[in-house]
Amino acid sequence: MKKTKQGKPIELPTVEQLENELRRERFRRNYNRVLRSTLFTLISVAAVAILVAMLFMPVLQIYGSSMSPSLEDGEIVVTVKRGDFQQGDVISFYYNNKILVKRIIAFPGDWVDLDADGNVFVNGQKLEEPYLADKAYGDVNIELPYQVPDGKIFVMGDHRSTSADSRNTAIGCVAEEQIVGKMLLRVWPLSVFGPIE
Repeated sequence: MKKTKQGKPIELPTVEQLENELRRERFRRNYNRVLRSTLFTLISVAAVAILVAMLFMPVLQIYGSSMSPSLEDGEIVVTVKRGDFQQGDVISFYYNNKILVKRIIAFPGDWVDLDADGNVFVNGQKLEEPYLADKAYGDVNIELPYQVPDGKIFVMGDHRSTSADSRNTAIGCVAEEQIVGKMLLRVWPLSVFGPIE
């Protein structure tokens, strides 16, 4: 039997104490392994979510009232990057280092006209626009009827009296390479969660 320097015998642990210590050590190793695995999974999921958001589905916050009542100031929306747009789609696009949000009215080669009451005509056909609260002529400095140039899209905000859009040369028509994507889903506030029409 071994003794300490003071001459006292060293007590050896019992089998039960050794088994308890082994269980505790196994638990600690398993806990650390599970913790590392969980952290790795969470970081991987976050990285993939950020990558998807940046490349395929940007998340944007609405500023201003040019798309009211369809989209209100402060709402957060998800955009999907794709190139197959239709008349009436709400899109986001780059303009002077900002991202603007407007509704597609006409495509290259189409003729756009407005009457004094704010009704919009595309190729002679009056647009049905149930998403508008009020129709207005707005700030127009283009010559009407107007033919949309090749490679461009004619856009207008839903709040026609205040929206700066393709009716004015300050913004003009939107080139396809300026487009960020189509507005897909309103996610905040939760009270208005749902698809964008």
